[in-house]
Amino acid sequence: MRPWIKAIVIAVVHAALVAALGAPQRIDRATLPRVWVLTAPYDPTLPIRGRYVRMRMAVEVRGVSPSDSPRVWHAKAVRLRVEGDRLVAETAPDLRDASPSELRVVRFVPDASGGMLGVIDRPLAFFIPEHVDDPARRPQGERLWVEVTVPRAGPPRPIRLGVQKGDGPIVPLETG
Repeated sequence: MRPWIKAIVIAVVHAALVAALGAPQRIDRATLPRVWVLTAPYDPTLPIRGRYVRMRMAVEVRGVSPSDSPRVWHAKAVRLRVEGDRLVAETAPDLRDASPSELRVVRFVPDASGGMLGVIDRPLAFFIPEHVDDPARRPQGERLWVEVTVPRAGPPRPIRLGVQKGDGPIVPLETG
């Protein structure tokens, strides 16, 4: 076999491998529901893995309330689903509270309308380039949001970050 044919075969194999990695994400983004979710950012860098914003989602919770004792709601597993333009966490009898793969509500925080949102235990990591300022550090009056796709099982997958000033619209951030 000629060297240039070998080179073409290797290039095609490499292109197929790269496509196999990116295709599932593109399919998920095209077919799964997408929604903006309020976040509670923390731990913006880790030297081993590069720069990223690590955040937990604050969502509406049904089936558990902040007035329940912490022992009851801390271990309560929830299932996420999109309802309209928001992400909702619901308890369900078929969820196993002891399973480490289940999502849980770890605490409650007040929302802008005076209600309470549940903070989900499993954090999301959104990787940011070295030249971009840390988007988790927001001035007073701004809140960080993340747009996610919501799979049938497991945690949501972050797509992009956005900022909301006061009660205004969510403006996507340039992180590329």
